[in-house]
Amino acid sequence: MKNNGFERNSGKGRSSGQDRASAGKSGAQKGRGGSDRSYSDNRKFSGGKDTFGGKKPADFANKRPLTKSFDKRQEKAPDMKRDFFEDDDSEQYGVFQLEGRNSVLEALRNDKPVDTLLIKKGEYEGTIRVITAIAREKGILIKEMSVEKLNSISRTNNHQGVIAICAAQAYVTVDEMLESAKESGKQPFILLLDGITDPHNLGAIIRTAESAGVTGIVIPKRRAVGLTPVVGKVAAGALEYVKVARVANIASTIEELKKKGLWIYCADTEGDNLFETNMSGASAIVIGGEGEGVSRLVREKCDFVVKIPMFGKIGSLNASVAASLMMYEVVRRREQPVGK
Repeated sequence: MKNNGFERNSGKGRSSGQDRASAGKSGAQKGRGGSDRSYSDNRKFSGGKDTFGGKKPADFANKRPLTKSFDKRQEKAPDMKRDFFEDDDSEQYGVFQLEGRNSVLEALRNDKPVDTLLIKKGEYEGTIRVITAIAREKGILIKEMSVEKLNSISRTNNHQGVIAICAAQAYVTVDEMLESAKESGKQPFILLLDGITDPHNLGAIIRTAESAGVTGIVIPKRRAVGLTPVVGKVAAGALEYVKVARVANIASTIEELKKKGLWIYCADTEGDNLFETNMSGASAIVIGGEGEGVSRLVREKCDFVVKIPMFGKIGSLNASVAASLMMYEVVRRREQPVGK
């Protein structure tokens, strides 16, 4: 792609053409402002594109009535789900799902928004082999599990060794996000979430991101919640307007964004005051997961580390609240008159 012409002007406290290495290691220095890093989109991301034609999976969800015997077994299902969906909230499953080899195969062939593929452990023959090959090509997460575990989440009693959990909305690529920023004539504003596992937190973040004018949100494929029905419900319609990309590695994505000219700001308990850091221009902010925060590798990849000042006895904020404060500080800086 050609350079889109976005350029970040030098701000207070940072000289034009500042060396990036020295900025990246120490985090944000007090009063440090913008930079002259130009924003370009001359390199494509290598991640696969999840394209689903803008259609939703609701029409494909199996609505077959539950049998009496299945109703009894379903009462025990939530406990079993917590056992094998190690990093996911159990209530996010079982709404938009397809079961059976033909149904799943046709959904994949027609680019329906499949979030996760659940297959019977050791089942790689016939149609299952074709299904898993297409899923890998599309970058869809595949989880193997025993037939007993598949039975516990099945809604039809006829899953044939494969269940597709569908996303509430189609994913895009990071390149598509940057292209949309170029078309709008605005500096890109990306939000990277490093391991958010609570669907309620993700939904709340998406809702705030839409209000703050965020270009797009990036989430990891593993050890993080995806675009589940619960996320869509909490987002209260915002998911229709916010672009979300799912990538294999957040750290690698940060490196790509740097090459595109974005400055990366990491939220952590150790760092410089958020409200004394100029985050205007082409930027991306990183929010860590509940409890663990931002991982060490991801933090080291960021240009600056900033903290939200805390004046009470509690040492941290909920992930969605921290994300909201970070996003609106970017908005404040961008809307602030020059010289103020």
